[in-house]
Amino acid sequence: MAALHSTAFYLGSVALSSRQELSFRRGNVKASAFFCPSSVSIPQLSFQSKALGGDGLPETKDSSLVVCFGEMLIDFVPTINGLSLADAPAFKKAPGGAPANVAVGIARLGGSSAFIGKVGEDEFGYMLAEILKENNVNSEGMRFDPGARTALAFVTLRSDGEREFMFYRNPSADMLLQEAELDLDLIRKAKIFHYGSISLITEPCKSAHIAAAKAAKDAGIVLSYDPNLRLPLWPSAESAREGILSIWDTADIIKISEEEISFLTKGEDPYDDAVVRKLCHPNHKLLLVTEGAEGCRYYTKEFNGRVKGLKVDAVDTTGAGDAFVAGILSHLAKDLSLLQNEDRLREALKFANACGALTVKERGAIPALPTREAVYDAILHSVG
Repeated sequence: MAALHSTAFYLGSVALSSRQELSFRRGNVKASAFFCPSSVSIPQLSFQSKALGGDGLPETKDSSLVVCFGEMLIDFVPTINGLSLADAPAFKKAPGGAPANVAVGIARLGGSSAFIGKVGEDEFGYMLAEILKENNVNSEGMRFDPGARTALAFVTLRSDGEREFMFYRNPSADMLLQEAELDLDLIRKAKIFHYGSISLITEPCKSAHIAAAKAAKDAGIVLSYDPNLRLPLWPSAESAREGILSIWDTADIIKISEEEISFLTKGEDPYDDAVVRKLCHPNHKLLLVTEGAEGCRYYTKEFNGRVKGLKVDAVDTTGAGDAFVAGILSHLAKDLSLLQNEDRLREALKFANACGALTVKERGAIPALPTREAVYDAILHSVG
Protein backbone atom coordinates (compact mmCIF):
# COMPACT_ATOMS: atom_id res chain seq x y z
CA MET A 1 0.00 0.00 0.00
CA ALA A 2 2.88 2.41 0.67
CA ALA A 3 3.53 2.73 -3.03
CA LEU A 4 -0.05 3.83 -3.61
CA HIS A 5 0.46 6.91 -1.50
CA SER A 6 3.16 8.44 -3.67
CA THR A 7 2.12 7.40 -7.18
CA ALA A 8 2.20 10.12 -9.83
CA PHE A 9 -0.81 9.98 -12.20
CA TYR A 10 -0.44 11.30 -15.73
CA LEU A 11 -3.38 12.97 -17.42
CA GLY A 12 -3.36 10.40 -20.15
CA SER A 13 -3.76 7.54 -17.69
CA VAL A 14 -6.94 8.84 -16.04
CA ALA A 15 -9.95 8.07 -18.22
CA LEU A 16 -12.99 10.12 -17.12
CA SER A 17 -16.34 9.29 -18.66
CA SER A 18 -19.14 11.76 -19.35
CA ARG A 19 -20.57 10.78 -15.96
CA GLN A 20 -17.24 11.78 -14.37
CA GLU A 21 -16.46 8.34 -13.10
CA LEU A 22 -13.49 6.08 -12.95
CA SER A 23 -14.20 2.52 -13.96
CA PHE A 24 -13.05 -0.38 -11.84
CA ARG A 25 -14.15 -3.90 -11.24
CA ARG A 26 -13.88 -5.56 -7.88
CA GLY A 27 -15.61 -8.29 -5.95
CA ASN A 28 -18.51 -7.44 -3.68
CA VAL A 29 -17.82 -6.04 -0.24
CA LYS A 30 -20.39 -6.29 2.51
CA ALA A 31 -21.18 -2.94 4.12
CA SER A 32 -20.37 -2.93 7.85
CA ALA A 33 -21.31 -1.61 9.88
CA PHE A 34 -19.19 31.79 22.02
CA PHE A 35 -20.76 35.75 23.03
CA CYS A 36 -23.21 38.31 21.99
CA PRO A 37 -26.28 39.24 20.07
CA SER A 38 -25.73 38.57 16.41
CA SER A 39 -26.66 40.60 13.38
CA VAL A 40 -26.12 37.49 11.27
CA SER A 41 -29.34 35.62 10.72
CA ILE A 42 -28.75 32.03 11.71
CA PRO A 43 -31.40 29.40 11.02
CA GLN A 44 -31.49 26.91 13.86
CA LEU A 45 -31.82 23.19 14.28
CA SER A 46 -32.92 22.35 17.80
CA PHE A 47 -30.93 19.64 19.54
CA GLN A 48 -31.58 18.70 23.13
CA SER A 49 -28.34 18.33 25.04
CA LYS A 50 -27.90 16.62 28.36
CA ALA A 51 -25.31 15.66 30.94
CA LEU A 52 -23.95 19.18 31.42
CA GLY A 53 -21.53 19.86 34.25
CA GLY A 54 -21.46 22.97 36.43
CA ASP A 55 -19.03 24.66 34.05
CA GLY A 56 -21.48 24.32 31.18
CA LEU A 57 -19.38 21.63 29.50
CA PRO A 58 -20.67 18.14 28.95
CA GLU A 59 -19.56 15.78 31.68
CA THR A 60 -16.29 14.20 30.67
CA LYS A 61 -16.20 10.67 29.39
CA ASP A 62 -13.52 8.14 30.21
CA SER A 63 -12.88 7.83 26.49
CA SER A 64 -10.68 10.28 24.56
CA LEU A 65 -12.15 9.10 21.26
CA VAL A 66 -12.80 11.66 18.52
CA VAL A 67 -15.32 10.49 15.92
CA CYS A 68 -15.08 12.31 12.60
CA PHE A 69 -18.07 12.32 10.26
CA GLY A 70 -18.22 13.18 6.55
CA GLU A 71 -16.35 12.72 3.31
CA MET A 72 -13.23 10.79 2.38
CA LEU A 73 -11.92 11.07 -1.15
CA ILE A 74 -8.92 11.07 -3.46
CA ASP A 75 -7.07 14.34 -4.09
CA PHE A 76 -5.06 14.55 -7.31
CA VAL A 77 -2.35 17.13 -6.60
CA PRO A 78 -0.13 18.51 -9.43
CA THR A 79 3.52 17.61 -9.16
CA ILE A 80 4.39 21.17 -10.28
CA ASN A 81 2.94 24.31 -8.66
CA GLY A 82 1.63 27.33 -10.57
CA LEU A 83 0.09 25.49 -13.53
CA SER A 84 -3.54 25.04 -14.51
CA LEU A 85 -5.03 21.56 -14.33
CA ALA A 86 -4.83 21.27 -18.09
CA ASP A 87 -1.13 22.20 -18.14
CA ALA A 88 -0.05 20.05 -15.19
CA PRO A 89 2.13 17.21 -16.54
CA ALA A 90 1.33 14.82 -13.69
CA PHE A 91 -0.59 14.45 -10.44
CA LYS A 92 0.23 12.83 -7.13
CA LYS A 93 -2.62 10.69 -5.87
CA ALA A 94 -3.30 11.49 -2.20
CA PRO A 95 -6.07 10.38 0.14
CA GLY A 96 -8.07 13.28 1.58
CA GLY A 97 -11.43 14.66 2.69
CA ALA A 98 -11.47 17.04 5.65
CA PRO A 99 -13.10 14.82 8.32
CA ALA A 100 -10.94 11.87 7.33
CA ASN A 101 -7.84 14.09 7.40
CA VAL A 102 -8.71 15.08 10.97
CA ALA A 103 -9.22 11.45 12.01
CA VAL A 104 -5.85 10.39 10.60
CA GLY A 105 -4.20 13.53 12.00
CA ILE A 106 -5.39 12.71 15.52
CA ALA A 107 -4.27 9.10 15.27
CA ARG A 108 -0.86 10.10 13.91
CA LEU A 109 -0.47 12.43 16.93
CA GLY A 110 -1.06 9.46 19.22
CA GLY A 111 -4.74 10.07 19.87
CA SER A 112 -7.82 7.89 19.43
CA SER A 113 -10.06 8.52 16.44
CA ALA A 114 -12.73 6.97 14.26
CA PHE A 115 -14.21 7.83 10.87
CA ILE A 116 -17.83 7.57 9.76
CA GLY A 117 -18.60 8.03 6.09
CA LYS A 118 -19.14 6.29 2.78
CA VAL A 119 -16.89 5.48 -0.15
CA GLY A 120 -17.45 3.61 -3.34
CA GLU A 121 -17.12 -0.14 -3.65
CA ASP A 122 -14.16 0.42 -5.94
CA GLU A 123 -10.39 0.38 -5.90
CA PHE A 124 -10.10 3.88 -4.44
CA GLY A 125 -12.65 3.06 -1.74
CA TYR A 126 -10.70 -0.03 -0.72
CA MET A 127 -7.48 1.99 -0.77
CA LEU A 128 -8.97 4.62 1.57
CA ALA A 129 -10.24 1.97 3.97
CA GLU A 130 -6.79 0.44 4.06
CA ILE A 131 -5.19 3.84 4.74
CA LEU A 132 -7.45 4.34 7.76
CA LYS A 133 -6.44 0.90 9.00
CA GLU A 134 -2.73 1.61 8.45
CA ASN A 135 -3.05 4.82 10.47
CA ASN A 136 -4.90 3.18 13.37
CA VAL A 137 -8.19 4.94 12.71
CA ASN A 138 -11.31 3.00 13.73
CA SER A 139 -13.25 2.43 10.50
CA GLU A 140 -16.19 0.45 11.87
CA GLY A 141 -18.49 3.25 10.73
CA MET A 142 -17.23 3.25 7.14
CA ARG A 143 -19.65 2.05 4.48
CA PHE A 144 -19.19 1.00 0.84
CA ASP A 145 -21.66 1.87 -1.92
CA PRO A 146 -21.85 -0.60 -4.84
CA GLY A 147 -23.59 1.89 -7.12
CA ALA A 148 -21.54 5.07 -6.73
CA ARG A 149 -17.87 5.88 -7.07
CA THR A 150 -15.46 7.27 -4.49
CA ALA A 151 -15.24 11.07 -4.84
CA LEU A 152 -12.27 12.63 -6.64
CA ALA A 153 -10.89 16.17 -6.39
CA PHE A 154 -8.30 17.63 -8.76
CA VAL A 155 -6.37 20.40 -7.03
CA THR A 156 -4.71 23.37 -8.72
CA LEU A 157 -1.69 24.55 -6.76
CA ARG A 158 -0.75 28.22 -7.16
CA SER A 159 2.90 29.19 -6.87
CA ASP A 160 2.30 30.11 -3.18
CA GLY A 161 0.88 26.68 -2.41
CA GLU A 162 -2.75 27.86 -2.19
CA ARG A 163 -5.36 25.77 -3.98
CA GLU A 164 -8.36 25.67 -6.25
CA PHE A 165 -10.51 22.56 -6.61
CA MET A 166 -12.36 20.69 -9.32
CA PHE A 167 -14.58 17.94 -7.93
CA TYR A 168 -15.91 14.75 -9.49
CA ARG A 169 -19.15 13.87 -7.63
CA ASN A 170 -22.13 12.90 -9.76
CA PRO A 171 -23.08 11.69 -7.20
CA SER A 172 -20.20 10.22 -5.26
CA ALA A 173 -20.62 7.62 -2.55
CA ASP A 174 -20.09 10.05 0.35
CA MET A 175 -23.27 11.91 -0.70
CA LEU A 176 -25.34 8.75 -0.35
CA LEU A 177 -24.75 7.79 3.29
CA GLN A 178 -28.11 7.05 4.87
CA GLU A 179 -29.31 7.52 8.45
CA ALA A 180 -29.95 3.78 8.75
CA GLU A 181 -26.26 3.11 8.00
CA LEU A 182 -24.98 5.16 10.98
CA ASP A 183 -23.06 3.40 13.71
CA LEU A 184 -24.76 5.18 16.62
CA ASP A 185 -22.99 3.03 19.20
CA LEU A 186 -19.63 4.23 17.90
CA ILE A 187 -20.82 7.86 17.99
CA ARG A 188 -21.99 7.51 21.61
CA LYS A 189 -18.55 6.26 22.64
CA ALA A 190 -16.93 9.53 21.56
CA LYS A 191 -15.74 12.40 23.71
CA ILE A 192 -15.80 14.73 20.69
CA PHE A 193 -17.86 14.42 17.50
CA HIS A 194 -16.32 16.38 14.61
CA TYR A 195 -17.88 17.26 11.26
CA GLY A 196 -17.93 19.75 8.38
CA SER A 197 -20.61 21.21 6.12
CA ILE A 198 -20.12 19.33 2.86
CA SER A 199 -22.26 16.50 4.21
CA LEU A 200 -25.17 19.00 4.48
CA ILE A 201 -25.35 19.72 0.75
CA THR A 202 -27.51 16.85 -0.49
CA GLU A 203 -29.80 14.10 0.73
CA PRO A 204 -29.64 11.47 2.05
CA CYS A 205 -26.32 12.43 3.64
CA LYS A 206 -27.78 15.65 5.07
CA SER A 207 -30.34 13.72 7.11
CA ALA A 208 -27.66 11.26 8.21
CA HIS A 209 -25.45 14.17 9.33
CA ILE A 210 -28.26 15.79 11.34
CA ALA A 211 -29.21 12.48 12.97
CA ALA A 212 -25.58 11.69 13.87
CA ALA A 213 -25.02 15.13 15.42
CA LYS A 214 -28.27 14.87 17.37
CA ALA A 215 -27.31 11.47 18.73
CA ALA A 216 -23.95 12.87 19.82
CA LYS A 217 -25.50 15.96 21.42
CA ASP A 218 -28.13 13.92 23.24
CA ALA A 219 -25.35 11.73 24.62
CA GLY A 220 -23.50 14.77 26.07
CA ILE A 221 -20.69 14.62 23.53
CA VAL A 222 -18.77 17.78 22.57
CA LEU A 223 -19.58 18.88 19.01
CA SER A 224 -16.73 20.24 16.87
CA TYR A 225 -17.51 22.01 13.57
CA ASP A 226 -15.25 23.12 10.73
CA PRO A 227 -17.44 24.45 7.89
CA ASN A 228 -14.67 23.88 5.35
CA LEU A 229 -16.34 26.04 2.70
CA ARG A 230 -16.17 24.58 -0.82
CA LEU A 231 -18.41 26.87 -2.89
CA PRO A 232 -18.25 24.83 -6.13
CA LEU A 233 -20.07 21.99 -4.37
CA TRP A 234 -23.09 24.09 -3.33
CA PRO A 235 -25.94 25.07 -5.67
CA SER A 236 -25.35 28.76 -4.86
CA ALA A 237 -23.45 31.03 -2.47
CA GLU A 238 -26.66 31.77 -0.57
CA SER A 239 -27.47 28.07 -0.12
CA ALA A 240 -23.93 27.53 1.16
CA ARG A 241 -24.30 30.38 3.66
CA GLU A 242 -27.68 29.11 4.85
CA GLY A 243 -26.53 25.51 5.04
CA ILE A 244 -23.38 26.31 7.00
CA LEU A 245 -25.29 28.52 9.46
CA SER A 246 -28.19 26.09 9.87
CA ILE A 247 -26.22 24.02 12.40
CA TRP A 248 -24.02 26.85 13.72
CA ASP A 249 -25.57 27.26 17.19
CA THR A 250 -25.48 23.58 18.09
CA ALA A 251 -21.67 23.29 18.03
CA ASP A 252 -19.47 23.63 21.11
CA ILE A 253 -16.25 24.24 19.17
CA ILE A 254 -16.01 25.96 15.78
CA LYS A 255 -12.96 26.49 13.58
CA ILE A 256 -13.22 28.97 10.71
CA SER A 257 -10.84 30.84 8.41
CA GLU A 258 -10.69 34.55 7.58
CA GLU A 259 -12.21 33.83 4.17
CA GLU A 260 -15.12 31.97 5.73
CA ILE A 261 -15.82 34.88 8.13
CA SER A 262 -15.96 37.27 5.17
CA PHE A 263 -18.28 34.90 3.35
CA LEU A 264 -20.65 34.28 6.25
CA THR A 265 -20.85 37.99 7.17
CA LYS A 266 -21.22 39.04 3.52
CA GLY A 267 -17.92 40.88 3.20
CA GLU A 268 -17.23 42.25 6.67
CA ASP A 269 -13.65 42.55 8.01
CA PRO A 270 -12.60 39.14 9.36
CA TYR A 271 -9.77 40.74 11.40
CA ASP A 272 -12.20 42.88 13.40
CA ASP A 273 -13.05 41.21 16.72
CA ALA A 274 -16.48 42.85 16.69
CA VAL A 275 -17.22 41.10 13.40
CA VAL A 276 -16.08 37.75 14.72
CA ARG A 277 -18.23 38.18 17.82
CA LYS A 278 -21.29 38.50 15.61
CA LEU A 279 -20.77 34.85 14.80
CA CYS A 280 -20.61 33.82 18.45
CA HIS A 281 -23.43 32.18 20.33
CA PRO A 282 -23.92 31.36 24.05
CA ASN A 283 -23.70 27.65 23.20
CA HIS A 284 -20.16 28.01 21.87
CA LYS A 285 -17.30 27.06 24.20
CA LEU A 286 -14.51 27.96 21.75
CA LEU A 287 -14.36 29.76 18.42
CA LEU A 288 -11.08 29.49 16.52
CA VAL A 289 -10.06 31.61 13.54
CA THR A 290 -7.15 30.30 11.50
CA GLU A 291 -4.94 32.77 9.65
CA GLY A 292 -2.56 30.49 7.79
CA ALA A 293 1.10 31.24 8.46
CA GLU A 294 0.11 34.03 10.88
CA GLY A 295 -1.35 31.53 13.36
CA CYS A 296 -4.79 31.70 14.91
CA ARG A 297 -7.18 33.68 17.11
CA TYR A 298 -9.32 32.20 19.88
CA TYR A 299 -12.54 33.38 21.51
CA THR A 300 -14.30 31.98 24.60
CA LYS A 301 -16.81 33.54 26.98
CA GLU A 302 -13.97 34.40 29.41
CA PHE A 303 -11.03 35.37 27.18
CA ASN A 304 -9.72 35.80 23.68
CA GLY A 305 -6.33 36.31 22.03
CA ARG A 306 -3.93 35.32 19.28
CA VAL A 307 -1.26 32.64 18.97
CA LYS A 308 1.48 33.13 16.39
CA GLY A 309 2.11 30.53 13.74
CA LEU A 310 5.22 28.71 12.63
CA LYS A 311 6.87 30.09 9.48
CA VAL A 312 7.68 27.50 6.82
CA ASP A 313 8.03 27.34 3.04
CA ALA A 314 4.63 26.24 1.76
CA VAL A 315 4.47 23.62 -0.97
CA ASP A 316 0.80 22.63 -0.71
CA THR A 317 -1.70 24.02 1.82
CA THR A 318 -4.11 21.11 1.35
CA GLY A 319 -5.00 19.70 4.77
CA ALA A 320 -3.33 22.44 6.83
CA GLY A 321 -6.59 23.45 8.49
CA ASP A 322 -7.44 19.82 9.15
CA ALA A 323 -4.03 19.25 10.73
CA PHE A 324 -4.67 22.29 12.95
CA VAL A 325 -8.02 20.84 13.99
CA ALA A 326 -6.44 17.47 14.70
CA GLY A 327 -3.82 19.19 16.85
CA ILE A 328 -6.30 21.04 19.06
CA LEU A 329 -8.84 18.21 19.28
CA SER A 330 -6.12 15.74 20.28
CA HIS A 331 -5.50 17.95 23.33
CA LEU A 332 -9.14 18.65 24.14
CA ALA A 333 -10.08 14.99 23.90
CA LYS A 334 -7.68 14.29 26.74
CA ASP A 335 -8.62 17.33 28.85
CA LEU A 336 -11.62 19.57 28.18
CA SER A 337 -10.65 21.78 31.12
CA LEU A 338 -8.24 23.47 28.68
CA LEU A 339 -11.26 25.52 27.67
CA GLN A 340 -11.19 27.28 31.08
CA ASN A 341 -7.42 27.75 31.31
CA GLU A 342 -6.08 30.34 28.85
CA ASP A 343 -2.39 29.57 29.35
CA ARG A 344 -2.88 25.86 28.71
CA LEU A 345 -5.20 26.54 25.79
CA ARG A 346 -2.55 28.77 24.22
CA GLU A 347 0.01 25.98 24.52
CA ALA A 348 -2.37 23.58 22.82
CA LEU A 349 -2.99 26.09 20.04
CA LYS A 350 0.75 26.57 19.57
CA PHE A 351 0.92 22.84 19.03
CA ALA A 352 -2.01 22.96 16.59
CA ASN A 353 -0.38 25.79 14.62
CA ALA A 354 2.76 23.69 14.27
CA CYS A 355 0.68 20.76 13.00
CA GLY A 356 -0.74 22.95 10.25
CA ALA A 357 2.66 24.41 9.37
CA LEU A 358 4.34 21.04 8.96
CA THR A 359 1.53 19.79 6.74
CA VAL A 360 2.07 22.47 4.07
CA LYS A 361 5.67 21.36 3.54
CA GLU A 362 4.55 18.32 1.52
CA ARG A 363 2.03 17.59 -1.21
CA GLY A 364 -1.30 16.08 -0.30
CA ALA A 365 -3.18 16.08 3.00
CA ILE A 366 -2.96 12.70 4.72
CA PRO A 367 0.57 11.88 3.51
CA ALA A 368 1.78 15.20 5.00
CA LEU A 369 0.13 14.96 8.43
CA PRO A 370 2.80 15.05 11.18
CA THR A 371 3.54 12.86 14.17
CA ARG A 372 3.58 14.25 17.71
CA GLU A 373 7.36 13.91 17.82
CA ALA A 374 7.77 15.90 14.60
CA VAL A 375 5.53 18.67 15.96
CA TYR A 376 7.41 19.03 19.23
CA ASP A 377 10.71 18.93 17.36
CA ALA A 378 9.52 21.75 15.07
CA ILE A 379 8.39 23.83 18.07
CA LEU A 380 11.70 23.25 19.81
CA HIS A 381 13.67 24.32 16.75
CA SER A 382 11.49 27.41 16.23
CA VAL A 383 12.19 28.48 19.81
CA GLY A 384 15.89 27.79 19.37
